[in-house]
Amino acid sequence: MKKESGLLFVACSIMVFASAHGATVSKIDVAGNSRMDAESIRILSDVKVGENVGAERTNQIAKKLQESGYFSKINVYMSGNVLKIDVAEAPIVGMVTVEGNDKVSTDDLKKEIRLKERASYDESVIGSDVQRMLVIYQRKGYFGTRINPKKINQGDNRVNVVYEITEGHPTYITDIDFEGNKKFSDKTLRGAILSREHAWWRFMTQFDVFDEDRIQYDQQMLRQFYLRNGHVDFQVKNANGVFTPDRQYYSVTFTVDEGPVYKIGALSIDNPFPDVPDEKLMEMIKMKTGDVYNIDKVEETISAMRGMVGDHGYAFINVEPDAKKNDDTRTIDLKFKIQKTNRIYINSINILGNVRTFDSVIEQLTPMRPGDPFSLQTIEETRQNLMRTRYFKDVQIVPTRIADANMMNLDIKVEEQPTGELSGGFGWSNINGFMVDAGITESNFMGRGQVVQLRGSIAQYQKQALFSFTEPYLFGRPLSAGFDVSYTMYDYSSLGSFGYDRDSLTIAGRMGWRLTDHWTQSVRLSAAFDQNYDLQLGGDWHAANLFTLGTSFRYYNLDTNFQQNTHTGIVSNLGISYTGFGGTESYMRYTADIIGMVKFWDDRWQLRSSLDFGMLHSVGGEYISRVYRYFLGGETLRGFDIAGVGSRNWAYQTYSLGGLWKLNGSTQLNFPIFIPDEYQIKGFIFADYGILGKPPREEKTFCHPYYGCRDNYIDQDIRTSVGVGIYWNTPMGPMNFSWGWPLKLNDYDREQRFLLSFETQF
Repeated sequence: MKKESGLLFVACSIMVFASAHGATVSKIDVAGNSRMDAESIRILSDVKVGENVGAERTNQIAKKLQESGYFSKINVYMSGNVLKIDVAEAPIVGMVTVEGNDKVSTDDLKKEIRLKERASYDESVIGSDVQRMLVIYQRKGYFGTRINPKKINQGDNRVNVVYEITEGHPTYITDIDFEGNKKFSDKTLRGAILSREHAWWRFMTQFDVFDEDRIQYDQQMLRQFYLRNGHVDFQVKNANGVFTPDRQYYSVTFTVDEGPVYKIGALSIDNPFPDVPDEKLMEMIKMKTGDVYNIDKVEETISAMRGMVGDHGYAFINVEPDAKKNDDTRTIDLKFKIQKTNRIYINSINILGNVRTFDSVIEQLTPMRPGDPFSLQTIEETRQNLMRTRYFKDVQIVPTRIADANMMNLDIKVEEQPTGELSGGFGWSNINGFMVDAGITESNFMGRGQVVQLRGSIAQYQKQALFSFTEPYLFGRPLSAGFDVSYTMYDYSSLGSFGYDRDSLTIAGRMGWRLTDHWTQSVRLSAAFDQNYDLQLGGDWHAANLFTLGTSFRYYNLDTNFQQNTHTGIVSNLGISYTGFGGTESYMRYTADIIGMVKFWDDRWQLRSSLDFGMLHSVGGEYISRVYRYFLGGETLRGFDIAGVGSRNWAYQTYSLGGLWKLNGSTQLNFPIFIPDEYQIKGFIFADYGILGKPPREEKTFCHPYYGCRDNYIDQDIRTSVGVGIYWNTPMGPMNFSWGWPLKLNDYDREQRFLLSFETQF
């Protein structure tokens, strides 16, 4: 019995030893494969004939094949000296789609999906895709979103994958609280950040939806707010957002350490340029000793000093504020150190990432060339130029220093985006009534930077179809050229005081160029073929052909706060044109307008003043038809009806005779009201004034077939009005409500107290 037990022990030991140390592979058999050939599977397994394979090695082979992602099941084992590899191939993915998404675009979600069409089906990849898409929804505040991936068998070992999304509702912020603040109230600090507490009237914004990225931005806004108010040691210790017990809302608490208030101490300048006067540089400092420290004033000072030194020919400088904090006196001494930098030149400019847009288009928008001095200001100007075209989703300009040389290489890296736009809109105004329009615009036609537009609009009193083409760089030079073809129908016979209809087919060519940084000039040649129906001429249609050549000069210089939509600066236009060349009308037209704006009080207030002048001068004593004269009223003189002022026909007082010249202007104060700034709703008060000149002398009298001849009501008196209004820059488009009251008017003038204009695009 003992002998048999011993033999059994020896046999088991031999089997365990053989299992641990394996056998020598004489052959590798592959089974179950259909798409992938056996030799490829042998290569993936990384095992060779003659290798000793045991249990541990077979596990390693199975794991390696599993990691390849090509198989759904794998079984690896030794049968004698034969290595058996049995596989079941993973299905091939046919289509990958997303369904049920509304708050996040399909394009944004697909950027997070790693599972690709014609790849092997892999559940681990699908799980990662789901997590990445959930992160996108959580950043938008949709924490209750569920994503259910579904596999749809298509036969022949092929599947489609659908990510079914149930978005639920956003997770709103119910409370925003602050801890540690003593200098400023919770209400003040809530106004300094972007996030908002949920309220029903915030339906037009997303600022009351919890967003972790926005909370991070809020912390930076708090730091900037305190730094503008002298708290240089301010810290955000914690920004904690927690669910309410019902997990329907978020409550956010910012824990802050305000620190003491510091004021400006001594101010000085370290100036290395003897020909730049120190006293002139001191004038650039936007603060004085005793003022509360304000980081914005420091940045404004740096910018002003750079400009001042640059005006003296020193473009390559840095201005570094050296701040010395005096804790005992709670002051900060500031020394602005102006530092010379060595001149660096551009060696080469490389354009990367543009698949559709021609290199020449990008080069034309780049105000620097190889050999030019390297300038960060010019680089930023280039980036702004390229982004302003809207051809690109992102533009990065990366400089690389060449070793042992004062040269830089520049890589302009662009990420293109669609430039075609299918748009539509609707609106309402006193002059056009209800309006619907639609159009197609391609702003980078064939990648050449050309603009092609086809547009049509239908309004109660006006209909228009337009085709336009613009070449921004004619002959490779900064010279824009283009043409327009339009057909417009004006149904003004029942509108206001116009009393006429007009159908106009216009063909125009134009050319424009830049004179200076702020001045541009354009030339336009047009031919208009009109049919006019004037009720004061008996109600018959009359043909008119107008051939016009004109030029205009434009001045544009604005400093804009885009967040508040306020400006400081001037916009002006000057124009002169001649209509004649054998047409039915012959006259000169002179135009001039200027708008001046000033923003103040945290850029939330704006004072705007405008003046507009126009004059028609008959050539050779030719009569100028009423449809081409000037009219005042409506948006050009609030408080009065459209074409509601000026000379009148004694028999048809409903209709204005128009004038051969006009001068009108307005002064308006825009100011914030109690509604939060995020809604971009502003109030305004205004004073308008205008003078409409006399019509042609032929309009002095009018003979009625029944009542005889009498003098018309001819005047060129001044009209004035005052009023109030509300401007709302809605997400769909701007809306303007105004109420005007005439102060000086004539008996036959027509009033219109309320004025509304609204236009949107989608």
